[in-house]
Amino acid sequence: MPSVVMPNHPKIASLELGRVIAMLAIIALHCQLFTTYWFLDDEPWVAYLFNQSTRFAVPLFFLISGYLIQPKLSHNPMQTLRNYCSPLLRIWVIWSVISLLMPFNLEVMVNQGYLAERSGYWGFLLQHPLNSLFEGGLVHLWFLPALMIAVAIMALLIRQQKTHWMLPIAIGLYLYGEFAGSSAVVTGMSAPIYTRNGPFFSTLFVVVGYLIRERQILWQARSALLLAVLGMAFHFVEAYGLHQHGQVFNTNDYLFGTALWAIGLFLFLLAKPDLGRKPWVFSLSQSILGFYVSHLLMVIVMMNIAGILGLTGLQKDALILLGTLLTTYLLVKGLERTSLKHLLFR
Repeated sequence: MPSVVMPNHPKIASLELGRVIAMLAIIALHCQLFTTYWFLDDEPWVAYLFNQSTRFAVPLFFLISGYLIQPKLSHNPMQTLRNYCSPLLRIWVIWSVISLLMPFNLEVMVNQGYLAERSGYWGFLLQHPLNSLFEGGLVHLWFLPALMIAVAIMALLIRQQKTHWMLPIAIGLYLYGEFAGSSAVVTGMSAPIYTRNGPFFSTLFVVVGYLIRERQILWQARSALLLAVLGMAFHFVEAYGLHQHGQVFNTNDYLFGTALWAIGLFLFLLAKPDLGRKPWVFSLSQSILGFYVSHLLMVIVMMNIAGILGLTGLQKDALILLGTLLTTYLLVKGLERTSLKHLLFR
């Protein structure tokens, strides 16, 4: 996602490149590529591996957000919290409403009517009201309340001069999120909401980004990349181990290794500040928030078109991925030229 508070110095090119790459990874993830072919032992292992290879993306958004907000949050926590969260809350509400109103299955809508198509989805959300509250009108919007909650926790701790509690609280939330989430097949623990949502994972990444900026932590690129590689390997080993206990490989959002993986990538980007210093990177990065909130609706549109055309396999995946990239870009860049820009995208 999108970072809303900008730093007090010129943008760091490598972080902007990181945001663009992360956004591409998220779009590819949501296109559900390779799920119907290239099976091994009756399981789509290419899809599994690709799915999990994108899991660095949202944590990287959180890390960058924490890094960028640090100066203002540490200086004036409550005012910064209000200024930061007000536009995010508005955007979350607006895109939730859009998602609630937009039909997802054109065939059902044509055959049974708009209300019949929408009522099924509305009913699904109402079956899990607390989870829906932390998510919004469409699944990917969970990022926004998760970010706002993380920043709120940090602002309150800073105001109470309890900043030394930031990291312990964040680690505790992450541990609970993991034990009651993907590892629940082993621990038997449960949570009132899906632990990807809310503060469980977001807080650690935002806090770490904040602390890296505050303490001016800078690693050598090689060391940071090594941490990222080890973290990624740890993530995949965890995912495979949990798969043996019944946790489907591609249903893991974030594991213990994910934190090391994302932090390593973030430190690598900081070690290479001029990486990606290209006009096209900055052009795309300034629209990341728009791409994020709108892209899944475009995925749904492309899936409907693929169904109408009767496409399957690689052809279907190519249409959905390329179509989503193109339509999301055109939609966001087009809306940015209108007066709706500040309403929809900040």
